[in-house]
Formats: sequence, C-alpha cells, structure tokens
Amino acid sequence: MFQGKTLSLVKHADAVVELIFDLQGESVNKFNLLAVAELEQALGLLEQTKGINGLLVTSAKEVFIVGADVMEFGAVFAAGPEQIIGHLANNNRNNCRLEDLPFPTVVAINGIALGGGLEFCLACDYRIASTSATKIGLPETKLGIIPGWGGTVRLPRVAGLDTAVEWIAAGKENTAEQALAAHVVDAVVEPAKLREAALFTLSEAIKGKFNYQARRAQKKAPLQLNIMESMLAFETSKAFVGAQAGRNYPAPVTAIKAMQKAADKGRDEALQIEAEAFAKMAQTPAAQSLVGLFISEQLLSKKAKGWEKKADKKIARAAVLGAGIMGGGIAYQSASRGVPIKMKDIAQKGIDLGLAEANKLLSKRVDRKKMTASEMGDVLNRIEPALTYDGFDQIDIVVEAVVENPKVKRSVLAEAETKVSADTVIASNTSTISITYLAEALQRPENFCGMHFFNPVHMMPLVEVIRGIKTSDNAIARTVAYANTMGKKAIVVKDCPGFLVNRVLFPYLAGFAMLIRDGVDYQRIDKLMETWGWPMGPAYLIDVVGIDTAVHAEKVMADGFPDRMQRSFTSCTDALFAANRLGQKTEKGFYNYALDKKGKLAKAASPEALEIIKPTVINNIEISDEDIVARMMVPMATELARCLEEGIVETAAEADMALVYGTGFPPFRGGVFRWIDSIGAQAFCDMAAKFSQLGALYVPPASLKAKAANNQTFYG
Repeated sequence: MFQGKTLSLVKHADAVVELIFDLQGESVNKFNLLAVAELEQALGLLEQTKGINGLLVTSAKEVFIVGADVMEFGAVFAAGPEQIIGHLANNNRNNCRLEDLPFPTVVAINGIALGGGLEFCLACDYRIASTSATKIGLPETKLGIIPGWGGTVRLPRVAGLDTAVEWIAAGKENTAEQALAAHVVDAVVEPAKLREAALFTLSEAIKGKFNYQARRAQKKAPLQLNIMESMLAFETSKAFVGAQAGRNYPAPVTAIKAMQKAADKGRDEALQIEAEAFAKMAQTPAAQSLVGLFISEQLLSKKAKGWEKKADKKIARAAVLGAGIMGGGIAYQSASRGVPIKMKDIAQKGIDLGLAEANKLLSKRVDRKKMTASEMGDVLNRIEPALTYDGFDQIDIVVEAVVENPKVKRSVLAEAETKVSADTVIASNTSTISITYLAEALQRPENFCGMHFFNPVHMMPLVEVIRGIKTSDNAIARTVAYANTMGKKAIVVKDCPGFLVNRVLFPYLAGFAMLIRDGVDYQRIDKLMETWGWPMGPAYLIDVVGIDTAVHAEKVMADGFPDRMQRSFTSCTDALFAANRLGQKTEKGFYNYALDKKGKLAKAASPEALEIIKPTVINNIEISDEDIVARMMVPMATELARCLEEGIVETAAEADMALVYGTGFPPFRGGVFRWIDSIGAQAFCDMAAKFSQLGALYVPPASLKAKAANNQTFYG
C-alpha cells in the first residue's frame, strides 16, 4: 500500500494492514521529520481505504522506536514558542488520527519504546510487549522538557495518575514486566510469540470480544477523579516531586501542573495545554543544557565505538594489579559485565580486601533484587584471585592499580611486562602521574596507556584513557573497547599532569584555598556551590576524596604548572593534613563524620577544624555570594580552555562531558563551556579580569580571549 524511507504499509489477506517501521540507514527507528511526514501519508491511506478490519503496528528492527530525533531539537527550539507548538501539532494530529481510525489498532513493542515511541503506542488501542531487552518510558524530563506528543494526556488516562506522575517525573526506563504491572501495556510475551500474540489480540478486537471503543472513550475523556481526589493527588505530587527535583530542574513539576490543568478537559484541549507547557520548558536554559549534553553523549558514544572498531582483538580476559578497594571495584565492574579478570596482589590481605569489596557490591545488588544469588555466584567466579603471575601470558589487558607512587608503579609495570605476551596492553589507573614518564620503565611503551577510573568505580561513569608520547592507536583502541564493555564512558585525552579532570579540578580547589586564606567561611562556600548546582561543596568534596590524596595531587599539579598552581601560603588542607584530619577515612576533616541510622557517614560542623584552619587565614575580606562563585569557577574554566587550546582534549563536548561524568558538574548548566556560552565569552573574561590580581589562574588563555573579541561560542 505504501513504501517510504521510514515505514511501509502492507495489506494482508485477512484485511489486516501492517504498519512496519524501518528507518533506512539507521540501526534504530526514531521519529525524525521524515518519519512524521511519512506517517501522515500512511494514515491518509488508512483512512481512505475501504475494507480494512484492523491495523497491526510492528518494527523491522531489533527495537521499536527510541523516540524523537533529538538532533532536530535545536532548530525547533530556537524557532520560538509558536513554532514549537506548531511542530508538536503535526505529531499530535498523527497520533489522534491513529487513535480515531475506524478499526482497532494493536502495536507489537519489541525492545525500546521511549518518549515519542511510547506516546505513539499509547495512541494505539492495545499494546503487547516482548520480554527481550524491552525499555519503556517517557524520559523527556531528563532533557529538561516534558512529553509533547500526548504523554501527559494519555498515560494518566490509560494507567492512572500515580503511574503517570511516577513515570513522567522520574523519566526512568521500565522493563516490560514493570510496564505490565503498571497497566501501561496489556500483555508481555516471549519474543518468538510477540507477533502471534499481537495478531490474536487484534483478531479478538475485530470480532468484538475486546471493546476497543471503550478504551478510546476513556483516553478522550477527562480524568475520572473527583475534585477532592484531584486536589489531594496533584498537590501532594507537586510538593514531593518539587523537593526531589529541586529548583534547577523545573520540568517534572511542570509536567504535573500540565496534567492537573488538563485533568477536567477532553483529549484535544488537554493536548493543547501540554503543548504550551512543553514550549515553555523548551525555552529554558536547563532544557538547552540537557539536550546539549544528550547530543554530546551521542558524540562520545560514536567516538568510543569508532575506537572499538579499530581494536585488534576483543577483550576476552583481563587482569588488575593491586587489589584493595580500587582493584576490587575494577574487578567487580569487569566481572559483572562478563569479562573474566585476575585480581593480583602481593599479599593475601589485599586479595581479601578486594574480594570483600566485590562481594559487598554484589550483595547490595542481590538485596535490591537487581540480581539473583546464583548470578552473584557467577560474577564472583569470574574474579580469579592471584598472588603470582601464573596465566598472565593469556591476558589481553592488564590494569595497574597499585599505590600512587611513581617508583612503585614503574617497578610493578616493568615486572608485569615480563609476564605478559608481546601484544598485551598494559594500562595504569594513575590519577596524576605522567603516562610518558611511567612508560620509560617499559620495553614496549607502545602497548602502554593510562586508564583512569574514578572512585567509586561502580558508580562513576567516566574513564579517562590517556595517550603517552609513544602509545599506539591499538593500545588506545583496546583500552577504550574494554571501557565500553565495562559500561563506562571513555574519553581519550593526551598526557599531562592531572590529565584532564584533575588538571581542571585542582584550580577550582585552589580558588577555594585562596578564599579560606582571605577569611571566607568554608561552610558558606560549600552551601553556595551546592546552591549553584554542585552535588557537594569543595570542603565536603576534599573530605570525600581524602585530604592526604588532595595534598599529594596538589603537589603534583604545582610541580607540573608552577606558574599557575604553585602556592606561596600555607593552605587549609596543609593544616588539616598536619593534624592528621584526612577526611571521611579518619572521620575527621573539614567536618566530623559519624554513622547515621542507615549506616551512612553523616557530616557535622567541626569547631576543631575551624581552630586548626584559623592560623592559615591572613585576610578578612567582605565578599558577595556572586564573587565567591566567580572566584571558584573562573580557575576551572580558564584551565579547561587551556586544555582545549593545547589539544589535551579534542572537543568542547568531550571536555564538558568529562566534568559532568567525572566531577558531578551541574548537568543543568550543560558543562563549563556551555556555561561560558550562556553568559558570553566577553562577560566571562570581564568576570576573570576582576580577580586578575589573584594570579595566572584568573587570566583567560588566548583562545578564550579571541572568542570574546569575535563574539564566538564553543557550541554553534
């Protein structure tokens, strides 16, 4: 009946028509502008053709529809509210026409149905889902927007208000079984039976045994809630979700407000309310930042897959040198993703600590019903403890994770190289030590690179893959491939002190130390930076990292960049380190720590820390909150701009994503470079100039000054 580049219509002998989504040239289906236009044509044919009994909707790919094409959002959002609402109207007309066809419709959901993909499914009469890797949900709030193709209208009418609020506000992906329990889908079957089950459902609806018209009436009608139920449900939801999301992420509460405003309206009026709320969110800085991060994440994924394709072999066996917390975390991550790993240490005590760490992480997953005890056993069986190098000649990649000491690392790396095959890649998990320097101890430096995990390994998504002067492309490719397999976000950077993340994090902490020196209370700084969007303030962050670790890394950075990072004063961290207050590990740092009722370390103000720090305070300035934030952020931003200028990182997108993944930089701000774009390069340079007397960290590099002079941005 119809053959397009994104979908086709096939008429079967039993007067059932099949609508098949199959976007040419792509591995997944998505609603781009072409798909929307072709769906409009197909619906016209379905409306005009007589003798059709029912419509079956399927996908020719391994997934159903991943959602809208986010790459098209920029142009749409930039066009303004009226154009955004007009864009939404095209999609909503299609879904309403689908919902109003003069025969029943059944969709077979295989794999992913997210965002616009699920909204399309909700417009169908019946939804049958496959158990195979199915992900169903409305993740729009994670992009700073709300569902715009009927999600806030149909989901509460199909599955109930509680489910709609939970699914839309959280934006999480759900399994087929969870969708069935929530009444979002009507049945869940094995993949091999999906088509059969969908056709059976359609047949029963055609025969009149399933009342699809009643379902349509429910979706077109107001929500079935009385005034008291409605008020209680919506007001409670707004208060709870608002507290969870925070003021920097307005989309979840806006979605609930749209549902509330549309609760007593019919379908068409409710869709208009949703469209207006969507347009409002699409114009917010948060949406622009979060959509930008999504696009940057796609770039990262594409580059990582590109590196993986260049690898000479698949990583089948791995090893980690140095057990303990970090080694155990790496072993857990590798084994849990299906890659067997040897965990070697020189002492049984280290092995025991590493195994205990892996066991603890796995036990938590079992307790949370994320895996079975049997699956936990399988993962543990993939971790092979070792006190010798036996079998290392069969290893594809070795990750060194011993103590952060150059001499120790060089010794261990040189020894390990003699125990592995000539093509084994060796990677160091160092956080600060030069990869080129460590490679000097090796006979095959081309097989060596950095693989910097962030702690805790199982939670932090970023892995920096560091290229030394002699590192080969294959070593990078194999290491990125391993990171991909482990479920990590790999960013390839060049070698320099601190690499990328620590190189720009320590100027931020230097700004903090200078504020303390000048008499600003660190608790005030922590509160301000958390309000600005950081997950924790700088003092709290240093306590979590470890004050001893921070002092060591600070010395490495000062040696590497003496013109900017060498201090001429005794800092607050020096004083706390001398007093053996090392942070959470000793339960005393900037704050005091004790276990709360849930067994987690809770921080409390520490009068002792204030007394220890007092001698390091040599000024007593009055300063505004705005200037405190500026003095914290300018050093980080100028150093990141230098990294981009020097080619330490290839793109602004990768630089921004590294800080979001590696430091918790506020996602709603979109990264350092998006933040600079939002205020303007000239405004940033003016901000920096205000504090230029503080030193070179407050002087923008030439590339940033050029952007200011030419009114340029980091992102188009």
